[in-house]
Amino acid sequence: MFRKIAEAAATLTVAAAVLGAQVGAAHASSPSVLGGGSGIIVNDQGICTLTTIGHDAGGRLVGLTAAHCGETGATVVADANPDTGVVGTFAYTNKDMDYAMIVFDPDKVMPVNRVGDTIITGLGAPARFPDIACKEGRTTGRTCGLAYGELFPSDTWTWTQACVLPGDSGGPVVVGTTLVGMVNAYLTVPCLGPQVGANIITIVNDATARGGVGADFHPI
Repeated sequence: MFRKIAEAAATLTVAAAVLGAQVGAAHASSPSVLGGGSGIIVNDQGICTLTTIGHDAGGRLVGLTAAHCGETGATVVADANPDTGVVGTFAYTNKDMDYAMIVFDPDKVMPVNRVGDTIITGLGAPARFPDIACKEGRTTGRTCGLAYGELFPSDTWTWTQACVLPGDSGGPVVVGTTLVGMVNAYLTVPCLGPQVGANIITIVNDATARGGVGADFHPI
């Protein structure tokens, strides 16, 4: 479905990590505070947003972001605390569903369930019209808008009117305090055009079926 959306645009612009931040030599520092909505620097050059952080069935500290933010093996640094250095690595990416699973170093990360005004208390079904869905992004912070639901036959993608810009990729989409999806792209006009995002339950089910890192993910 994502390929069909991408091919249709001309009209679709991926909310990609294009800010080009560079990270210098790391020094010993306190653990980085990370949660759904935190900015992350990928491979010392691109900025995206963490969808959520929690544990998998193996007890690993893991998180999610958009797959177009980086390749498998890409390094992750906390945008708010780069002195901590590399705090995680892309364990794998699913390009079709545009999500990446990150494994974090628990000695370098303090996981939280609140970033800004966005709190994540659990995972839930995709937003449906006329829900109000909100997202927390590194670039635009918390923005909310009407949920349109699945405009095309799919169990993967949901459309909302939340404002997104480059750097918001991977940001959590919530209804209340329930995480329902992530930010993946926007249509036509930055911030004004509807955003399209992958549904969190579909992502978690895919990660669980895959097994290993990320299986049976549950947020902090």
